[in-house]
Amino acid sequence: MTGTPKRRLWTMAAVEPAGSAFAVTLDGRPLRTPGKQRLALPTRPLAEAVAAEWRDQADTVRPETMPLTRAANTTLDRVPARRAEMCEELAGWGETDLLCYRAEAPAALARRQRQGWDPLLDWAARQIGARLAVTAGVIPCRQPDRALAALRAQVAAQDDFALTALSEVVALSGSLVLGLATLDGHLAPDTAWQLSRIDEDWQVEHWGIDDAAAAATAEKRAAFLNAHRFHRLARSGG
Repeated sequence: MTGTPKRRLWTMAAVEPAGSAFAVTLDGRPLRTPGKQRLALPTRPLAEAVAAEWRDQADTVRPETMPLTRAANTTLDRVPARRAEMCEELAGWGETDLLCYRAEAPAALARRQRQGWDPLLDWAARQIGARLAVTAGVIPCRQPDRALAALRAQVAAQDDFALTALSEVVALSGSLVLGLATLDGHLAPDTAWQLSRIDEDWQVEHWGIDDAAAAATAEKRAAFLNAHRFHRLARSGG
């Protein structure tokens, strides 16, 4: 979905059963990924949402308005071949998880971090068996091997569609724990986004923000929420 803009050459986007999956079609012809695979998705709600992105295109296809299609293409074309590498990369975020690095001052910011992030670290210890250490400042803090192994196992247990969503959520938030808690349903996506932005929001409250930075933040937030939506729709019923 990159390169020269493509014109809309179809009339109808629809969904049809494809074995245990659901395939998106354009005028009755199978829609294919850039890797030439049939775009067959695990649930009807996800397939219908992808089809809706294609129905909503005007004369020229705009890939930036099709986040679910892009995520589906990534999952089908790239994740199977890179699964082991992706799992290792994602597990590595646990070594420098955002939630573990706290401000020493001002006290109000440190308190906001503690109130927002400590419950998530408690959740990870209770739900995953990963008790991560917390430090002040930016000097790397060595995490317990047992906690990292638990996080690695949790990542490896995700299916390909969940890995796609998790990769996006973790990259945007800086936290593997927050990403896992969001996909698990422990956190509402808007709440998760706000918790990932405690440091940035503090800066905005005290120093303000220019239009370009505000636009970039809005774009990141949309991507974060779209990744969560992709994961939700890819599960049992959307």
